[in-house]
Amino acid sequence: MLRLFLSFFKIGSFTLGGGFAMIPLMEREVVERRGWLTEEQFLQQVSLAQAMPGVFAVNMATAIGYRYRGLPGAVAAIVGAVAMPIVMILLLAMFFNHFRGNETIERLFMGIRPAVVALISAPVFNMAKAAHISWSNCWIPVTAALLIWLLHVSPILIILLSGLAGFAYGRYQNYRHSKS
Repeated sequence: MLRLFLSFFKIGSFTLGGGFAMIPLMEREVVERRGWLTEEQFLQQVSLAQAMPGVFAVNMATAIGYRYRGLPGAVAAIVGAVAMPIVMILLLAMFFNHFRGNETIERLFMGIRPAVVALISAPVFNMAKAAHISWSNCWIPVTAALLIWLLHVSPILIILLSGLAGFAYGRYQNYRHSKS
């Protein structure tokens, strides 16, 4: 239980940029260091956590903690994941007016932005590799991203249509293999 709490406390403490930025640290801790999930299980959990309502970090902590130690493990992981961010938010809220408009602080946060982009980009490539996305099927996520970005198609619609297409493709593959 303590290991779960400390692992997620570390993840929550050293991640800037929200849920997606924590994926590399979480993957390293949960898959490589602790062995609580395989790479494939982690990828599936990330997909599920993204699709579920709520905060990504809490969804991941809940599922991994529950899988490892049941309900008490889920609670330990959740508390660990949110403890430091809550403290930081409270401190920022207390001192926000003192830093508001401070050019040095604004520059600091502008400097952090590229690092956050890199932190989010790295797991995208790792997840693409684990999901077996290759040059032959990379058009699918690219098309989805372009539909959302350029045509403002709802991500919910993209997810629903992708799920239906995946289901239909799976049924087609099963039908094709049963005929062989």
